[in-house]
Amino acid sequence: MVRALLAPDGRRDPYPLYARLHRLGAAGPLDPALGYDVVVAGYAAADRVLRDTTFRMLDAEHLDRGGTRWRSHPSLKTLQDSIFFTNGPDHARVRRLFGQAFTARRMSALQPAIVRLTDRLLDRLAAAGSPADFLTEFALPLPSDVIGELLGVPDEDRPWFPPRVRTFGAILEIGRRSMREVLAADKAAVELTEYFAGLLARRRAEPRDDLVSVLAGMGDQLTDTELLANLITLFNAGFVTTTHLLGNGLVLLLADRSRGADPGAFVEEVLRFEPPVHFGVRYAAADAEIDGVPVAKGSTVLVLMGAANRDPARFPDPDRFDPTRPDNQHLAFSAGPHYCLGAALSRLEGQLAFPRLLSRFPDLAIAGEPGVRNQLMLRGYASLPVTVTARVS
Repeated sequence: MVRALLAPDGRRDPYPLYARLHRLGAAGPLDPALGYDVVVAGYAAADRVLRDTTFRMLDAEHLDRGGTRWRSHPSLKTLQDSIFFTNGPDHARVRRLFGQAFTARRMSALQPAIVRLTDRLLDRLAAAGSPADFLTEFALPLPSDVIGELLGVPDEDRPWFPPRVRTFGAILEIGRRSMREVLAADKAAVELTEYFAGLLARRRAEPRDDLVSVLAGMGDQLTDTELLANLITLFNAGFVTTTHLLGNGLVLLLADRSRGADPGAFVEEVLRFEPPVHFGVRYAAADAEIDGVPVAKGSTVLVLMGAANRDPARFPDPDRFDPTRPDNQHLAFSAGPHYCLGAALSRLEGQLAFPRLLSRFPDLAIAGEPGVRNQLMLRGYASLPVTVTARVS
């Protein structure tokens, strides 16, 4: 089943394979030739693995056991220097510092900016005519502008990011990556590092009311290597996942016509039903077991959060999109120590954007069939043409 998931057809539509995995059990052994030793598809088992510190991110120490050639690749080095791939005290220390970006006070202060940016992009979508690409005109620039506002990335610089972010993020996809993809990601990592190094220098010279300025003054708590790696990964993760929440959500909204749904509940069901991130990988720091499956120390575990979100043992009728679903505690943002730092911001953007979008364009429709989605990490459409008709006042 996992071999089929790695194939093009499996990436395009993983849900039948997830259903078959559920019938086989919550977890199971894999052929190591696939790159993973154990797969976890059940909700309870996945939740436990994500929370259990015996199962760790694939950190630098773990990668070094297989050789150190990865250190010559700027993209891989940047990821490993970030909180996304660190464990223990270092992870907790850096996460605490970056958590200042996502306090309740900052989220509340950002809300007017999100509304302002949303309305500006709705004007842009209207001006684009029909058909317009929803991703290009709205779903990409909105979260890019919001995370840029939070960090302090100047407005005029933000259009520079999307192609580099997509190239950098491609190396996170399930399975092995080609050398061409890795080298392209390396180039993007170098360019992103140079950009943020320049921004950091400017904010140290002239601080402003933004997160980069705050972090720039923490030289005794963060090295520049840690700071730059985390600025890159935080910016990238801060808008790509929300872009796909908006794109995936719009298709569901227009197909299901759940226009009367509570915005918060609607966003949660989009995240459960079509999450932007379908999997995570951990390694066992000690001998362990998952739902009766033995896991030897050093083994890699493929955790399928996308499958866990469709587990019939946790979500009745899991393949039905239901914004009224009760107790919708999905794993779209992971769980445990690596729970998504920007989850509250992503939710807020969706909760504010969808109602304003429908209020402005009550007859919004998909122009033809949506494009193919062929990734399980950062899963979403490459383009999404829509017909736009504004409400006449």
